[in-house]
Amino acid sequence: MNQDTGLYCDLDRILLTREQIAEKVHELGAAITRDYEGKKPVLVCILKGASVFFADLIREIELPLTLDFMAISSYGSATKTSGVVRILKDLDNDILGKDVIVVEDIVDSGITLSYLTKILMQRGAKSLKIAALLDKPARRKIPELKVDYSCFNIPDAFVVGYGLDYDQTYRNLPDIGILSPRIYEQK
Repeated sequence: MNQDTGLYCDLDRILLTREQIAEKVHELGAAITRDYEGKKPVLVCILKGASVFFADLIREIELPLTLDFMAISSYGSATKTSGVVRILKDLDNDILGKDVIVVEDIVDSGITLSYLTKILMQRGAKSLKIAALLDKPARRKIPELKVDYSCFNIPDAFVVGYGLDYDQTYRNLPDIGILSPRIYEQK
């Protein structure tokens, strides 16, 4: 993708390059492989934002594993969470007695993941950990939420690319960039 045209013109700057992302995803896959040796974890992709990260991450994990998907919303087309969490697509399989790793694109306020982890533990997961591509601790409203695996801590900026969107756009950027406020302040 040409960085001088198209969707890149809507970015203030590139925050993380595709090469930096690939290196950290590889390291995270190796860490999960070490930590879950002898186990068969269930990786749960939080749609849609984590899908690109999820696809790359599972190919870096050298273990037998199973996959499942959930879609959860607390944003809609806004840039800040509404605080109301809705499950749009639930798991297809039972997680009772299983080691679960929730794979998320970004941990921001923590409201959505706090809600989700409570639900999954109530369903009888043996263990539950969170793997996030991006962690934005400056925005955390649920300080007790623990992100077990994270590729990058980022500043308080609105980011898009590598699966992350603004109003369902920019997911296909291979890099992660800071979206220009002129784009979302127009609405």
